[in-house]
Amino acid sequence: MKIAYRTKYGSPEVLSIREVETPSPKDNEILIKVYAATVNRSDYHILTGKPYFMRLFIGLFKPKISTTGTDFAGQVEAIGNNVTSFHVGDNVMGFDGGLFGIQSHAQYLLLPETKARKMIVNIPANLQYEEAAACLEGAFYAAAQVNPLQPKQGQKALVYGATGAIGTSYVQFLKYYGLYITAVCRTENKELVTSLGADKVIDYTTEDFTKESERYDFVFDAVGKSSFFKCKILLKKKGGYTSSGAGINILLLMITPLLGGKKVFFAFPKDIVGQLRFIKDLVEKGRFKPVIDRIYPIDKIAEAYRYVASGQKIGNVILKMDGLE
Repeated sequence: MKIAYRTKYGSPEVLSIREVETPSPKDNEILIKVYAATVNRSDYHILTGKPYFMRLFIGLFKPKISTTGTDFAGQVEAIGNNVTSFHVGDNVMGFDGGLFGIQSHAQYLLLPETKARKMIVNIPANLQYEEAAACLEGAFYAAAQVNPLQPKQGQKALVYGATGAIGTSYVQFLKYYGLYITAVCRTENKELVTSLGADKVIDYTTEDFTKESERYDFVFDAVGKSSFFKCKILLKKKGGYTSSGAGINILLLMITPLLGGKKVFFAFPKDIVGQLRFIKDLVEKGRFKPVIDRIYPIDKIAEAYRYVASGQKIGNVILKMDGLE
């Protein structure tokens, strides 16, 4: 089988594709034939080892895991004698939470059943494998922030960076809850974000979105390029701001909710299966549409990483595991 391989942290050039023997599951393991995975921001952080604090978990001087990948869509190929939760032929998709990686940039993936139960759901019947992969990393992170808020119909939200994997998911989940949504993106993507549920679009290349006249219950920075202080003016009296990147200040995260006014909030991602079931349910109801920008074969994985690093992707970048027999 083919796998992505690296021995050190670095740019996409440190990656290569190797042929290794396909593993066999032990009594408590499942073997998954991977058809598609995303190359995402979590993967890029794991590849580069940046920000450096991540290395406390993934290896201080060199990566503990040589194969990249944090999510997948595929089919259960074989199971161990003691496995009861999965069956051969199950179409499944999963995500590990993004912190460590699960070696899913490979044609086959071996997982202990105990771990698989915490990160895998069945693929909706109306999705292809590539579409299923596009329902994972970005969608999970968006769901993990939106659902704990229990937003109410009629509230207003602004999504900065509305065209990425997280941003397109934010727009759809917020629309599901009935919110009025302003999407901040380039004008050429207006049709896309409007089709996903945005009520208003601001082109950040020609307008300063922080000078927007609307006031919002929530501001979601899906790209980590703003800050609470820049966006504070956009919030209603008790509105909240969150960011998927370095825009979250830990001190503000602890203090502002106690002050009773405008606040920084961030729900630390958990309950992976619960969030994936939420996404799956919306897909089946026709309320969530995975957005795919480009699809690369596994042999062009470095090219896929370079495109993700450019910051220009729309929705998801998919890695397709060509060459499966």
